Amino acid sequence: MALVGPSNNDTATSSASIKDTRNHLGLHDTLRYGPRTLATEIAGTSTIQKRLENWEATQDNLKLNLRRNMYGMHAPVRLLMERKAVFNNPHMPAMPQSNIHLDILMGRDETLDVGDFFGDIETSLPLDIHADMERKLRCNYNVMQSDFNDF
Repeated sequence: MALVGPSNNDTATSSASIKDTRNHLGLHDTLRYGPRTLATEIAGTSTIQKRLENWEATQDNLKLNLRRNMYGMHAPVRLLMERKAVFNNPHMPAMPQSNIHLDILMGRDETLDVGDFFGDIETSLPLDIHADMERKLRCNYNVMQSDFNDF
């Protein structure tokens, strides 16, 4: 069980850089490692940056594995089913959605985020409940009205 996810440096295609492929003279060995590219020389992404990008997913997988080891296979499956059910919660489209249920199930109920203070872009848009309901229910009022005018 890993506390931190695997490094994403392990790729199927090997990139040749002068640091990794130099011979005893300090030159790149093209015959063994293939041609050297400028992209591999200046690719400045570090392993810590890649691990931080996947931090939340890695921690979530760790918590699910711990639950499986402690309580059995049903515990993470049940939690994932509850998350899916709560995520698909219907709401009024024009109103801002605060999915506190999902935050509790994900363990984010005790953390503060930027979105908690400043809101989302959705909340700053003007409210048009009728257009939002038409969009949600996939019905177009203008098309339906023209169908009635044909009679």
